[in-house]
Amino acid sequence: MLTAKDIMTREVITVTPELSVQELATLLLTRKIGGAPVVDGDGKLLGVVTESDLIDQGKNVHIPTVVSILDSFLFLESPNRMDQEFKKMLGRTVGDICAKEMVTVSEDAPLSDIATIMSEKRVHTLPVLSGGELVGVIGKTDLIRAISKG
Repeated sequence: MLTAKDIMTREVITVTPELSVQELATLLLTRKIGGAPVVDGDGKLLGVVTESDLIDQGKNVHIPTVVSILDSFLFLESPNRMDQEFKKMLGRTVGDICAKEMVTVSEDAPLSDIATIMSEKRVHTLPVLSGGELVGVIGKTDLIRAISKG
């Protein structure tokens, strides 16, 4: 059975939170990758940034639905969501737009679990950790390549 360590990319391209959004876009295009782990100066994993995070910068703002009852306003959706959307849309650095709540897998995660996580959680850049250290990354292409080989 194939595991994460069998299909992951070991030479991980990482970015720092200070990298500009424009530099990130150039990096993703030139290296032909869909995302990258975000690390601090010590190599500690802080988050993940993807093409989707860049695309979010150009989308329309979703204003939450509000209902007025007896001179009170009730938000039918979380106002924090709108705040997060604004921060992403106006972000100028990777730290502004990256996902800080991330999904990771261990080196021994089976291919079926990886596929399930990527599908159900809509994650397309999956950091691989060993002992808390970043040792690889699995992207959509890595998973498709493994599936194509049977």
